[in-house]
Amino acid sequence: MEKLIITAALTGAEVTREQQPNLPLTPDEIAEAAYECYKAGASIVHVHARDEEGNPTQSYDVYKEIKEKIAEKCNVIFQPSTGGAVWHSAEERMQPIELSPEMATLSTGTTNFGPDVFMNTEEYILKFANRMKELGVKPEIECFERGMINNAVKLAKKGILNTPMHFDFVLGVPGACPGEPRDLIYFADSIPAGSTWTVAGIGRYEMPLAAQAITMGGHVRVGFEDNVYIEKGVLAESNAQLVEKVARMAKELGRQVATPDEAREILGLKIKELNK
Repeated sequence: MEKLIITAALTGAEVTREQQPNLPLTPDEIAEAAYECYKAGASIVHVHARDEEGNPTQSYDVYKEIKEKIAEKCNVIFQPSTGGAVWHSAEERMQPIELSPEMATLSTGTTNFGPDVFMNTEEYILKFANRMKELGVKPEIECFERGMINNAVKLAKKGILNTPMHFDFVLGVPGACPGEPRDLIYFADSIPAGSTWTVAGIGRYEMPLAAQAITMGGHVRVGFEDNVYIEKGVLAESNAQLVEKVARMAKELGRQVATPDEAREILGLKIKELNK
């Protein structure tokens, strides 16, 4: 079985300091959180930027600052969000792609997102996917519903997405697919042979799905974007604490955790030299 890739989703676009006092917001705080997660076992950091007031932003300049600050600390894989917040335009959402990161998220369908709608029309998907291909950015295909897998497969058949693809199953979002064990099995059985996958369980689904993914040979995403608790009713002290919990689970279940360069090899990315 491949080594386990742990992704840390550090901030998100919806979580507030009122919900999680330890939420990193500034570039310095996000970079430090990324470093702590790297030391705890994360190979990828999934990043949503915030502006000076703490509001979600897709600003190229802010993402550039975060990317550079993280690179100064460690060689973790920087994966910006192209989802942003539900009110961001497609043009705003695309800005972090211009940094040519190793990876970026690509949502392949529209979904209900709590009381909102996360809009991803065919026009949006094609625009994002084509630009990622031009810049050599590997998409992490975010799937909130089963049809989004099918949309990605169609793009691969047309040559717009390179194979093997890497999927992120985001399960448990209110309004979208829940995160029961059968849901993860169904999603994992629905992707093309040779693909890799990660699961991001939202809220109470986070750790149960993490354990299931470890035993199934998939990979795991945790972090404040998805869940702010270390256990029921107890707020996590940091993103790194959530990463540490998954790393302990993997050890108990006999699966080794991948370093960033090992994750690059698994995902077909170029190996980078360790900065520190």
